[in-house]
Amino acid sequence: MISQLSWKIGGQQGEGVESTDRIFSTALNRLGYYLYGYRHFSSRIKGGHTNNKIRISTKPIRAISDDLDILVAFDQESIDFNAHELRDNGVIVADAKFNPVLPEGIKARLFPVPITAIAEELGTSLFKNMAASGASWALLGLPIDVFNKAVEEEFGRKGAAVVEKNIEAVRKGAESVLELAGGPISDFQLEPADGKQKLFMIGNDAIALGAVAAGCRFMPAYPITPASEVMEYLIKALPKFGGTVIQTEDEIAACTMAIGANYAGARSLTASAGPGLSLMMEAIGLAGMTETPVVIVDTQRGGPSTGLPTKQEQSDLNAMVYGTHGEIPKIVLSPSTIEECFYDTIEAFNLAEKYQVPVILMTDLQLSLGKQSAEMLDYNRIVIDRGTLVTEAPEQPDNQLFKRYEFAENGVSPRVIPGVKNGIHHVTGVEHDQTGRPSESTENRQRMMDKRLEKLKHIQVTDAIKVDAPNENPDLLIIGMGSTGGTIDEARARVAQVGISTNHVTVRLIHPFPAEQLRPLVEKAKTVIVVENNATGQLADQIKLHVGHADKIKNVLKYNGNPFLPAEIEEKCKELTLAWQR
Repeated sequence: MISQLSWKIGGQQGEGVESTDRIFSTALNRLGYYLYGYRHFSSRIKGGHTNNKIRISTKPIRAISDDLDILVAFDQESIDFNAHELRDNGVIVADAKFNPVLPEGIKARLFPVPITAIAEELGTSLFKNMAASGASWALLGLPIDVFNKAVEEEFGRKGAAVVEKNIEAVRKGAESVLELAGGPISDFQLEPADGKQKLFMIGNDAIALGAVAAGCRFMPAYPITPASEVMEYLIKALPKFGGTVIQTEDEIAACTMAIGANYAGARSLTASAGPGLSLMMEAIGLAGMTETPVVIVDTQRGGPSTGLPTKQEQSDLNAMVYGTHGEIPKIVLSPSTIEECFYDTIEAFNLAEKYQVPVILMTDLQLSLGKQSAEMLDYNRIVIDRGTLVTEAPEQPDNQLFKRYEFAENGVSPRVIPGVKNGIHHVTGVEHDQTGRPSESTENRQRMMDKRLEKLKHIQVTDAIKVDAPNENPDLLIIGMGSTGGTIDEARARVAQVGISTNHVTVRLIHPFPAEQLRPLVEKAKTVIVVENNATGQLADQIKLHVGHADKIKNVLKYNGNPFLPAEIEEKCKELTLAWQR
C-alpha cells in the first residue's frame, strides 16, 4: 500500500471538471486524508482546457506533487496536455467516445471507459462527470458508500431522482473500469487515513471566515479573479450577523466605501487583485493621511495589466509597499497557510485599529484558490483589539475641537467615531493640525509626518517571520513567502538526504520589514536562496535593502504562471551548494 498519490481531471471548462473534483476530494476528506489541490483554468466562462489536480496523503502536505498517478481525461487535449506528468505505469481513465491515444513515449495504462455513453443512457451527458469520478474512485478500492454520500450532498437539493441517477452513473463507471483493469489496481491502494476531522477549504474562504470572526460587518467590493470568493462567501455570511456586502462600480469606490465605514466605526474590508489594487492607491493614501483603519486583501495574479488573471504570481509586493504617492505608515501581512489566512485576517483588523493605518493582506492565487486540508480552527485564540477608540471624550474647553490627531509619543492618537459627545473634529485629505483643520505650517507639517511615521517603529505582529526546524550554521537559508512554504519544506527534506543542511524562513511581515529578526539567520548561512513567483526578485530586494549581505543572496524565480514544484527548488539547492563547494 502507498501513503500518497496524485489525481488529476482534465477537460473543457463548463463540462463538469470542477464538480467532479469537488465530490472526489470531499469524499477523500471525509475519510481523513490530507489533500492539496491546484486549479489550472482559463480566463473565460466556458471552453478552453482546464484541469484540477489533487494530491492525496496520509500525512500533512502543502505542495503540488511533481508527478501524476491517475489522469481522468474528457478529451484528447487533456491527455496531450497532461500525460507528460504521469509516472511510469500511471493510469489514464479516458472517455472512449474520442478514441483516446497515448502520446509517443508515455508509459501508462490506458482505460477507455464509455463515460459519455453511460451518461447518455441515463438521460443526459451531464452525468459523465460522475461516471468518470466513479471509475477513478473504483481503481483506488476505497469504500463506495462514502463517495455516494458526497454525491447525495452535492445534488440533494435537485431531488431524489437526480441523486439516484448520479449514483447510478458512479456505479456504471466503476463497473466499466474494473472490468477493463481486472479489479482495483494493487499499486494504487492507499493506506488507511487517520480518520481525523479536517477542514478542506481555499484561502479566500478562510479570509472571509476570519473577517466574520474579527467583527467585520461590511464589505464593498468589485468582483475580480482570484479575489471574488471572499466577496461570495461574505454575501451569504454577513447578513446572518447584521452585516452586508455591496458590489461597487469599481475598486476605487470599494476602497473609499470601506474607509468610510471604518471611519464610522464599522469594521470593513475590501478584496481585489493587482489591477484593483492599482486603482485603490489614492484611497489608501487617504486612509494613511486621515489615520483611518482599513483592511485590504490583495490576491496576487499574473500581471501587468490584465496579464494572466487565472495564473500564479507574487509580483505585487513593490506595489503594496511603495504604491501610494507620498509617505504613509502601512502594514503588509503575508499569510502562508489556510490557518494563517484565518488568524492573520483577524490580526489585520486589530492592527488596523490599533495603529490607525491601512493593512494589506497579501496572498497569491495558489493560496487563495488552491483547496487544501487545514487543522480545525481554535476560536479561543480570537481577540478583538480596537486600539485607542474613545467612547467617552472629555469636554473640550472654550468650544475647542477634539484633538483627533494629537501629537502622541508613539504616533497613535485617540480616535473617536461620529456621534461621540465632545468628539467633534475635522477630517480632510490635506495636511492638518491636531484637530483636523487644514494647515500648511512648516512646523506642523514636519511634526505630523513624524507622528504618523513613528507608528512604524512600534508595530508588533504575531510571528513576523516563521522559522521551520532551524539548523545551526546551515549550508543554505531558503526564504519564501505566501504559498511557497510547503514546497520549500518538501525540497528541504530531499536535499537533507544528500547531506545539504538548510534553514527555511517564511517572511510573514512584508512591511515594515522584520530586518532584526531575519539578520542573524542570514549571517549564519553560507548561501541565501530567495524563492518567489516573479521576474525581478522583489522579496530578495527587500532583504538586500534592509538586511544587507547581497553577495550571499541568490534568486530562484518562476513567473510562467505556475506554482513551484518541489523538484525545481530541490534542483536549485543542489546546484547552488555545488557552486560554493567548488
